Amino acid sequence: MTVQPAPGRPGRRRSEDTRLAILAAAIGLVGEVGYAGLTIEGIAARSGAGKQTVYRWWPSKADVLLDALATKADLHIPIPDEGSYAADLRAFLAASFRLGRDRRVPDALRALMAHAQIDAEFGDRFRAAFLQRRRDALAIVVERARARGDLPPRLSPGTVADIVFGVIWYRILATREPANDHVIDELVQTLTAMP
Repeated sequence: MTVQPAPGRPGRRRSEDTRLAILAAAIGLVGEVGYAGLTIEGIAARSGAGKQTVYRWWPSKADVLLDALATKADLHIPIPDEGSYAADLRAFLAASFRLGRDRRVPDALRALMAHAQIDAEFGDRFRAAFLQRRRDALAIVVERARARGDLPPRLSPGTVADIVFGVIWYRILATREPANDHVIDELVQTLTAMP
């Protein structure tokens, strides 16, 4: 899956190597100094890019981190085709939960979710570039199951996504409990049970 560049920012075309270095720097730094300590200056220094380059490509540190997390999710959470809805869903959940075990990821997601609540424009970008993008990835698994006749008829794709991401976000925001194989088993059983 390709990551689309941010639309409409003036300046030179960005180098993918520089972009990835900046995103890696943002993830690394947020793990070391937290979201409050994360700065564009720090990201630029860690990545070897100029501060102006970072500001030209992203309007804020939140947007850099958002792009970093969306890219990381795209790279580490494949859209599996294991031959059945249950196997595809299990693989998607296992990859999602494995990524969530990297402490930096849930910490950064909590910070971005909080920022999205107080900055409406960023909130729109967060919903489109991360939340909807993850729902769209899961929707491919669900639609493939529907096409195979493998999807329980009582569940809409939206409800499947609400349940999956509801569990993930509740654990990230409220309980901070890591998801384990038992949770994956329960979700797969719940979401694949035929009436």
